[in-house]
Amino acid sequence: MTSRAEVDTSALDETPLELTGRITTASNATFLGTIGDTSVVYKPIAGEKPLWDFPDETLAMREVAAHLVSESLGWNVVPRTWLRSGPLGMGMVQLWQEADPEQDAVDLVLAEEVPDEGWCHVFDGHDEEDRVVSLVHEDTVALRRMAVFDVVVNNADRKGAHILAMPDGHRHGVDHGLTFHEEDKLRTVLWGWLGEPLSADELAGLDRVLEDLYGSLGDELAGLLTIAETDALASRIEVLRSTAVFPGPTGHMPAFPWPLF
Repeated sequence: MTSRAEVDTSALDETPLELTGRITTASNATFLGTIGDTSVVYKPIAGEKPLWDFPDETLAMREVAAHLVSESLGWNVVPRTWLRSGPLGMGMVQLWQEADPEQDAVDLVLAEEVPDEGWCHVFDGHDEEDRVVSLVHEDTVALRRMAVFDVVVNNADRKGAHILAMPDGHRHGVDHGLTFHEEDKLRTVLWGWLGEPLSADELAGLDRVLEDLYGSLGDELAGLLTIAETDALASRIEVLRSTAVFPGPTGHMPAFPWPLF
């Protein structure tokens, strides 16, 4: 993993982006690449598939907007993400993060093996062998922050695989193209704190974003989202700030993404 402190940010737009591979399991065209010695993920706008509920050719901009909100919260949920040109045209570029393969922030376990401490139980189901299995996730500060972030940006696709468990215990969230819709579309595997009060740290993060929306953050989002989407963002934060608890599912959409991972 390349940390932000180790990256010469001035070179990230000036140095050519070279492709080194493709992530074939991604829904949209997603490539691995390098900018000098820095490893990145590159998603060209030209490779975005049309969706019935999101405007065409906006996913890359939503990913950048998600990073900006993450920075305003101050929790480093989203790795550095920006727009720049590449071999296949303008697209989203994100610093590659090397997750720890020995850690799982979200997991499916047999129902009788749900941990007693340190984990949240989300729901039960049956696997292909008709065994009762449980979806669980960590009960950690890092993951709680990600859940708050997802509410704020209205993340419609928080799959288990979109959570990167870093070796030092930090958790990064990736794949934020399906965010910032005006309608409630929160679909996530992180429902384990439903109804629980937000912490002072989490409320302070919301206050930072609300303040920043009337300053530099609002100016930056203006080039990435519509006015209606930015207004909806502010409204979600105000509601979450006033209720001060983790919300439950709303609207007509499923509460969980599919597939879960």
